[in-house]
Amino acid sequence: MNNTQALRTRIYVDGYNLYYGCLKGSRYKWLDLWQVFDHVLRSIFLEESGSPVKFELQPLAIKYFTAPILRNFARAEDSVSSQVQYHRALANHRKATIEIIEGYYDAKPARAHVFIKGKPAVACEKMEIWKLEEKESDVSLALHAYSDAVRDEVDHVVIVTNDTDIVPAMRMIRLHSTATIGLIVPAREQLRRVNADLKRLAHWTRDHILESELDAAQLPNTVRLGNQTVHKPASWYSRPDLLLPILSEARRVKKSEGAAWKWLNQPCAHLDDRVPIDMVGNDDDAAVLRTYMDRYARDFGV
Repeated sequence: MNNTQALRTRIYVDGYNLYYGCLKGSRYKWLDLWQVFDHVLRSIFLEESGSPVKFELQPLAIKYFTAPILRNFARAEDSVSSQVQYHRALANHRKATIEIIEGYYDAKPARAHVFIKGKPAVACEKMEIWKLEEKESDVSLALHAYSDAVRDEVDHVVIVTNDTDIVPAMRMIRLHSTATIGLIVPAREQLRRVNADLKRLAHWTRDHILESELDAAQLPNTVRLGNQTVHKPASWYSRPDLLLPILSEARRVKKSEGAAWKWLNQPCAHLDDRVPIDMVGNDDDAAVLRTYMDRYARDFGV
């Protein structure tokens, strides 16, 4: 137990899988990837030859594979701008720790069989659809993980996905290198079944990410980029229905978007040093905040 092996570790994140497995529809989208996966790794006890294994994240600890949202397919008006804000905040908050590697989405018209329960596809009529595919991200992840392992840049390849497209890369890593392979399935509270082929090729598997881990690993609401500041998108807060009208009023009083966000993220003496942005998570606190703002606007004629 005295001989501790330190494994040079790098994490390869399938952004598409992470979003749909853990983040979609949640309040955890403003996720600090380094913080959450550092915590997950430290929670895993891995033993080889009876000796405890210590993980050492490399200077470039995380490679994050993603693709820009196409505006024509965005579900919300701010989807594209919110993703851009997140990528800028993530890259600048962690700087040399995270590399964002972008693929792209390809959209084109196609014909497909209509799904009718109980009928084979050939018995169903075809209709015109848009076929949307993410390109290059899976291939890039596989090549980066394999290349880093066979060039001996890392001893420990941690892959965050549940996508079987990565199976050949994992097989090749085991065949051509001595790297340990870890698998983290991006699923909240074990809501997804772990792919059997991925699990078979991994030396260890974590089949979920706890909501408490996601909640504790959020980026700061504001991230400085030189002379600029990137703000967490209003729609990514837990109660945008409460935040948006308060943000609008703060913008009107403070005369600019930046000044409004700055006020919202600083302690206010007139609110017992509470931070206004922390008061928009429930109706009661938001009502107290709005009452103060309305009184301020009335008293100072703004």
